[in-house]
Parts: sequence; C-alpha cells; structure tokens
Amino acid sequence: MLRYLIVDILLPLLVFALLRSLFRGLFQTRRDMTRQAAPPSRPNVVVGGELKKDPVCGTYVSTGASVTRTVDGEVLHFCSKECRDKYRAA
Repeated sequence: MLRYLIVDILLPLLVFALLRSLFRGLFQTRRDMTRQAAPPSRPNVVVGGELKKDPVCGTYVSTGASVTRTVDGEVLHFCSKECRDKYRAA
C-alpha cells in the first residue's frame, strides 16, 4: 500500500511539478526576450505653434510649452519657472 502511494501517485506528481516549473521558466524567458520595452512616456506638450521670446533669457519657446504670467494685461511667456521667478524679482 505504501509503495503504491509513493510510486503511482507521489512520484508522478513530483515529476509533473518539476517539468511544469522547468517549461514555465523556459517559456517565460523567451517571452520576456521577445517583448519589446515600452517607449518612455513623454509629457503632453503641444508641438509646433507660435513661438514667443522669453523676456529674461531671450530663448524662444512654444506657446503650448511655455510658463505664462500676465503683467498689465499682457501675457508673457517664459521658458521655465526659474525665468518667471527672476522676472518677478526684477
């Protein structure tokens, strides 16, 4: 009875579990190698459009990507928050 339990039930289960683990690891590695890496995410910025000159550093920046500030009813466009803060200090 004990021999029947070991040879006919436990041994096939162990062999099955070993083969399953082996094949799963083999196919998982292949799947990872064929899967392409996702492209890096890009910020949502409007490409193109009108360019405005930054009053602090003089670079031209797209109106869609600029940092804005309204001064005396006029909208000023800055390339960064740092340039905007420098304009405030001046």
